[in-house]
Amino acid sequence: MPRKKRKNASKDGEDVQSLPTADGATNGDAVNASDAGEVAPQSPLQKRPTLFIDQPIKIIPTPHDRFLKLPRTVGIVGAGFNGGQPRGGVENAPSQLVDAGLVEQLKDLGWQVQVDEKFPTYESLKPTVDEDVEGKLRNVKYVSNVTKSIAETVGAHAREGRLALTIGGDHSLAMGTVAGTASVYPDVGVIWVDAHADINTPETTLSGNLHGMPVAFLMGLGSCGLRDIDRDEKRILKHHKIRVFTMHEVDRYGIGKVVDMALQHLGTDCPIHLSFDVDALDPSVAPATGTPVRGGLTFREGHYICEAIYETGRVVAVDIMEVNPLLGQGDALRQTIEIGCSLTRASLGETLL
Repeated sequence: MPRKKRKNASKDGEDVQSLPTADGATNGDAVNASDAGEVAPQSPLQKRPTLFIDQPIKIIPTPHDRFLKLPRTVGIVGAGFNGGQPRGGVENAPSQLVDAGLVEQLKDLGWQVQVDEKFPTYESLKPTVDEDVEGKLRNVKYVSNVTKSIAETVGAHAREGRLALTIGGDHSLAMGTVAGTASVYPDVGVIWVDAHADINTPETTLSGNLHGMPVAFLMGLGSCGLRDIDRDEKRILKHHKIRVFTMHEVDRYGIGKVVDMALQHLGTDCPIHLSFDVDALDPSVAPATGTPVRGGLTFREGHYICEAIYETGRVVAVDIMEVNPLLGQGDALRQTIEIGCSLTRASLGETLL
């Protein structure tokens, strides 16, 4: 699925003024600088005159590289793993996002990209005997083996001053990604964007799925976009005083204020790890995911979170999780794959202008 090339609204940092078209019009007409005066149709959403210039998006370096070495490099960790939950399909997401042009999109943003030609399958880490060592918990040994491997890979990228971008895979992988980041940045703050609290424990879980428990193992996190929280999860969140922003807060204050409060809670100095489960978005926005819940974040709310966190200049790691290509067909699948790509781009510096 080719990505539509984005057009810059300014050149060399100069403000774009209202320019006359071939017929002298200035009010609301879109002009492409390469069209020799042709007037493009006016978008119904367009409020101001816009000059589109056929050049790459201008990237402003520092302060957005506060903890990273130059040249800016992203290390892609393709984590095609589904052992933390029962649905197949999430293991295919990393390759599908790359096939959709993600690597080229990140290069267009000015990043150097390190990515394996072939992503691991983790089959060698699967126990020969299916072990439920904690009773109803599923795939405990398998998840443990994989998250340890992921932690080592993410930690290696962090030690080299690269931004670690992990494409899942199910969200149990975040036990490994956050651990890997924390091994290099022990004061890391985590922004967890998810429809679910993911803080069940072995004692409180009803399903036994480990993708519903990573926060319980990590703790000390701030969460955004929650709207499907178990009773025991509510008790745990309150007991441990984890800062949580549900969709109630998003509705009441707006996403801008919620992100400001989340960042204020983390403080102004720590590096940030953004872990984004696409089920935080409303199913109308990202339908091809394993545990959709209605009433979620809009397209722009999800992207604003990523944009605002990148603007802090403190992002050192990003997770994009739970895109499931087997749970969508046609437009639904294409839409969710593109959402995975666009959230990634927003997390790494793409802006509307």
